[in-house]
Amino acid sequence: MKLRIRMALGFFASLALFMLAAKVDAARAPQSAVPKFEVSFPAAAHSGAITGRAFVLVSQQDTPEPRIQVGGFGDSVAMFGADVNVLGYPTRSLRDIPTGEYYVQALVNIYTQFHRSDGHTIWAHMDQWEGQQFNLSPGNLYSEVQRVHLDRSAGYDVRLSLTKVIPPVQVPADTTWVKHVKIQSEVLTRFWGHPMYIGAIVLLPKGYDEQQNSAYPVVYEEGHFSLNAPLGFSTENQPVSAERRAMLANLNHETAYEFYQSWNSDKFPRMIAVTFQHPTPYFDDSYAVNSANNGPYGDALIEEMIPYLEAHFRMIPKPYARVLIGGSTGGWESMGVQVFYPDFFGGTWTLYPDPIDFRRYGLLNIYEDDNAFFEPGHTWVQTPRYLMRKPNGQPEITVQAFSQLEDVLGSHGRSGQQLEIWEATYGPVGEDGYPKPLWDKQTGKIDHSVALYMRDHGYDLSYNLRTNWATLGPKVRGKIHVYVGDMDHFYLNLAVYMVEDALKSVQNPPCDCDFQYGRPMKGHGWQPTSSANLVRWMAEHIEKNAPVGESTAAWHY
Repeated sequence: MKLRIRMALGFFASLALFMLAAKVDAARAPQSAVPKFEVSFPAAAHSGAITGRAFVLVSQQDTPEPRIQVGGFGDSVAMFGADVNVLGYPTRSLRDIPTGEYYVQALVNIYTQFHRSDGHTIWAHMDQWEGQQFNLSPGNLYSEVQRVHLDRSAGYDVRLSLTKVIPPVQVPADTTWVKHVKIQSEVLTRFWGHPMYIGAIVLLPKGYDEQQNSAYPVVYEEGHFSLNAPLGFSTENQPVSAERRAMLANLNHETAYEFYQSWNSDKFPRMIAVTFQHPTPYFDDSYAVNSANNGPYGDALIEEMIPYLEAHFRMIPKPYARVLIGGSTGGWESMGVQVFYPDFFGGTWTLYPDPIDFRRYGLLNIYEDDNAFFEPGHTWVQTPRYLMRKPNGQPEITVQAFSQLEDVLGSHGRSGQQLEIWEATYGPVGEDGYPKPLWDKQTGKIDHSVALYMRDHGYDLSYNLRTNWATLGPKVRGKIHVYVGDMDHFYLNLAVYMVEDALKSVQNPPCDCDFQYGRPMKGHGWQPTSSANLVRWMAEHIEKNAPVGESTAAWHY
């Protein structure tokens, strides 16, 4: 049987999920009065049928090839995706593409069937250790780039054959400094009904091999999936442009090589740094906590990965010697993990975190606003809500446009993008087994039952702390440090302001928190000092809180 995906105006597939049959046909088809792309693949590229999502990418440039140009923020290629129907971004329809010369390419993101322990069976992309980047994921199929003339008035019929297969990821080799760990998680495998893996990249301190009797405290770095060493460490002294150096200086970051120089210097805290790797079928990162849709990733990291690391590396296996750091997604995670596992960690250095108070979910108040796309309170005009701005205040991307992008990248919350991983992490499972949306991607209508689920299950960290301070307060006092720029690109400073105000008023005990803001016009990525100095601050905190009689001389210098 052969079933061809036809990306034609007004096309709606009759199947819940599409299946492509093997076919060799890369020739240009005759012109059609209706704009249309036909996507197929040969048996040599993939034997049997595929369940997944097909994309056609349209660009005015061929370098890099269009599939590499796909990005979540800022300008991107025009793209059209289909499993049940055809959606487009930034244009809704193929007819909206202006007449002209373009480079086009097709891509298929292959899905895996999961029979979860909660009784739901779903289809989603199984990460291949690329961090849910569908345009780079091993095993996905893509076509050659074709230069075509698209005339929206005359119509066109372009055929693209998926003859290429993305090769496996090459994990960097271990070095004296950096070690790579990957284990199968028993708890996640049970939940997903499929082998699931978590990993870690371990950065060792200077003298680790020589000081065989020494054990070290650990900095756990949270954040997006990466194959790079923790904290930006690199022994390669790469050239840095003047523009990039100015950008780093504006945010108080050093280069990767400069961080290595500090890490390798004589008077630097001897600590181990660890970056986790925990991609899910919904994102490149699980947010490091248990959730109804992602499964027990928090337990997998706390009960499986960290014990494995402490058994294989000379780490001090005590709460005071485990500290957290992370920015953006990793910022929410570092604070979230400290709140969800307050007895396990000794402090968090949280940088420009994803919303930690859902009364400021970006610009939204998800408990009171009725619509995510437009500001409430207007009668005669619709004022759009923005997801992103520049530090000078220039708005860049609306919530509505980004919701449209996610709708194109994947149905049922499978876009692998930012808004939908928040839904997958914080929200409930829908009746269909996929994450229940916080708002309708077409209309922006907010489902307040989802918002309240997020709040009542602890993911609104501000509400969690305020509500449970009698229990949490004694465990997190003096452990919370939060830093963000006053003009964060994603409005993340707004939630931080609210958390600081809330925690100023708590007593018995007081919070003894540390909040700092970058001013003026400091955007996403700002931190109050260099990464090396942040490690020094964490080392001082660990030394201050070490049990009486426990020597820190072996690791402090």
